Amino acid sequence: MELSEIGVFVGVDMAKTDHFAQATTTDGVELFARSVLNDQTAIEKLIDDDAAGHGAVAVVIDMTASNAHLLLAVAAGREVPVAYVTGLQMRRAADLYAGSAKTDPRDGWVLADFARRNADRLAWLDVGDELLLELRVLNGRDVDLATDANRIINRTRDALTALSPGLERAVGQRLVQAGARDLIAKWSTPTALRAAGKIKIRNAIKKRSPRLANKIADEIWAALNAQTVVLPAEETWGQVVGELLADLDRIQTQRARLAAQIEEAFLAHPLGQVLVTLCGFGPRTGARTLAEIGDPTRFANGSRLASYAGLSPTDWRSGSSIKGAFQHRGGNHRLKNAMFLAAFVATQHDPDARAYYQRKRAEGKKHNAAVICVARRRCDLIHAMLTTATPYDPSRSKKLAEAA
Repeated sequence: MELSEIGVFVGVDMAKTDHFAQATTTDGVELFARSVLNDQTAIEKLIDDDAAGHGAVAVVIDMTASNAHLLLAVAAGREVPVAYVTGLQMRRAADLYAGSAKTDPRDGWVLADFARRNADRLAWLDVGDELLLELRVLNGRDVDLATDANRIINRTRDALTALSPGLERAVGQRLVQAGARDLIAKWSTPTALRAAGKIKIRNAIKKRSPRLANKIADEIWAALNAQTVVLPAEETWGQVVGELLADLDRIQTQRARLAAQIEEAFLAHPLGQVLVTLCGFGPRTGARTLAEIGDPTRFANGSRLASYAGLSPTDWRSGSSIKGAFQHRGGNHRLKNAMFLAAFVATQHDPDARAYYQRKRAEGKKHNAAVICVARRRCDLIHAMLTTATPYDPSRSKKLAEAA
């Protein structure tokens, strides 16, 4: 549907049980405002009976979490476009209207009125692509597991410090390695490690981390020799460490299985097969990028995509104060992080990206700023590849970017 065809904007303030819907025509005439149960029949009545009689309907929401999934599915089945207003946009938009009340009716009205005035600036969701929705769910689960893993690692390192600061220095940063986890889970205290001996320590690590076995074993043995004092509650701390590492190993196993699911879903998507041809985009990074971009045609060009990701520089000029272009702090942070990681990998393996990175470094930019410049530059190429569904070809990349 073209934006000019929309006749009614329905702003929906999302909730777990009862949404609040405010419908407004493109001329600003308020049609109705009422609560809507988060139920299929109620949502269908809202779209088919209450709103559709006044023209083509567009729904505007303020969240895309699980509370919105039923509404999104009903809208997709009726080919009703859905726009998403971010929390920051919502707060700034609300400040433009009189009053400071925070109520569901006011939020619904702000959503509808803001959408009718700024339809060309909204982020329109692609709610009909099943594979993209699957990737978003899998990516969210992967982030949750990664957060849990970091929490457990930090707690384990704290417990190891209570046992032996030197032992923590030797293995703390290596708990992501399976061999180090196996060792400390089996012998969780300095006393137990000392009793096992250096050879058994090396062999325990070697089973799943053979390349690091000798180095870690030497550092652990040096730490054990440096501290002969047995700290209080050693056995209890050892029990805690063992339980934490069992939880961590289980999470890492889950992440490995999840990575296979993400790769399968990503490569099954036509645009996933396109994006993976560009240096830096493996299954996990590519899946996050593709899931956040969604339908690439909703961005007019690569500059719009870069702005959405928060990769475009921002000017700061006020009176005599001119700070020039500085790093943009907003945008879609999940997309920004994924594209930054891909650009960083590209600077190591892609000659073109590496040359551009070195050029920016020569201009005086720091490492992160130079990588962001590479990521911004690649936005034009990524947009061209996805909109034309054409795999990356170094000889044709410039032509693709110009064609888009």
